Amino acid sequence: MNTFINEKLLPPVMKFVNTKAVTAIKNGMLYPIPFIVIGAIFLILGQFPYQPIADYLDKIGLGPIFLQANNASFGIMALFAVFGIAYSWVRDEGYEGVSAGLLAVVVDILLQPDTIKSVTNIADPDKTSTAWQVSGVIDKAWLGGKGMIVAIIVGLLVGWGYSWFMKKGFTIKLPEQVPANVAASFTALLPGAAIVTIATAVYGIFKLGFNTTLVEWIYTTIQTPLQHATDGPLGVVVVAFLPVFLWFFGVHGATIVGGIMTPLLLANNADNLALYKAGKLTLENGGHIVTQAFMDQFITVTGSGMTIGLVVFMLVRAKSVQMKTLGKLEIVPALFNINEPILFGLPLVLNPLLAVPFILTPLISGFATYFAIYFGIIPPFNGMYVPWTTPAIISGLIVGGWQGALWQALMLVMTGFTYLPFARKYDKVLLAEEQGDAEPSAEDIEKLEEATN
Repeated sequence: MNTFINEKLLPPVMKFVNTKAVTAIKNGMLYPIPFIVIGAIFLILGQFPYQPIADYLDKIGLGPIFLQANNASFGIMALFAVFGIAYSWVRDEGYEGVSAGLLAVVVDILLQPDTIKSVTNIADPDKTSTAWQVSGVIDKAWLGGKGMIVAIIVGLLVGWGYSWFMKKGFTIKLPEQVPANVAASFTALLPGAAIVTIATAVYGIFKLGFNTTLVEWIYTTIQTPLQHATDGPLGVVVVAFLPVFLWFFGVHGATIVGGIMTPLLLANNADNLALYKAGKLTLENGGHIVTQAFMDQFITVTGSGMTIGLVVFMLVRAKSVQMKTLGKLEIVPALFNINEPILFGLPLVLNPLLAVPFILTPLISGFATYFAIYFGIIPPFNGMYVPWTTPAIISGLIVGGWQGALWQALMLVMTGFTYLPFARKYDKVLLAEEQGDAEPSAEDIEKLEEATN
């Protein structure tokens, strides 16, 4: 089985994840993260979880100010993503990537509608009308979660196209005496002009031929179906099974799967956040179950494989020296969702005795959480982004209130029962090995001499 997986299954998987496109997405999606975290902090302040404080902040006018900071950071994550993806592609090709990133931003905005067709009544903000429209504006909705798939496509195409022009030498080359920053700007002139021209033609085709824009078309035909596909049992399997399956063979599954799934999960997050701000966060109103919070706080919490149950056993009940020592070393990192010390130190990687709970535990938590939200036991997660190092219970409280914190605690307790029988067996194996390798005591030596005589 191991031979089949290592020789037949993993090579094509690794070939795919190491392609230029996937690498650019993985690296490029790292750039929005700091701003998403900053935006999440201001969102917590603007939508404070304790209602009396939230009402007071709104009364003195600070609530809307905090939300403005959230809109200017979390709300434009697609803009950061399109820059990061194009920049990463071109940088990895060995060229200066800033110009490509800025070009991708231009193309992303160019392909968006320049009107807003729904106008809010000033006297009554709950009333909107489509009888009027505002022209010459950028709709921030397309710069956030709704524009994530477009950002990925544009970032990849601009990155590829810009690199192609650079490789072919279709650039303006200035003398060496010209300052590097000036030369770089002229280097990007021809590729930029060509790519913007092509993007303008695409915009015109969709506008004149189909009375829409590429962004709106992609959102309707590609992004929405993909978001719905991830927001079901299939999405649970992808985020719960694939990371630990790859980790078992020593491949960083969380990074690989997260790099591919993060855009869709963040888009689901953004939809939930919009509903949460409007006070309409329910599944009936279009809320999503499988979001970034679903993965970070209920699938990979305490590390891939949700190994906190194993760590507690190692710390409290293990008899082997190896398990006891690693338990002491791992307990603090586990609180911050880091478990590489036991993945490689115990190890969990390529360990058949612990493979079952390692793979099974995230699946149990994933499907249990999915159905808990589906049947209304806990509410959908509110769309707030929590840094992945945030300790459990705190993270559950932020994304799901007290119900989310309580459910997260139950899932952590579940990990203990799931790992227990397998951990006991492996502990006995390690103990037997340690006793077999241990130096004989003086009493053992004396008995051995008596038997020999």
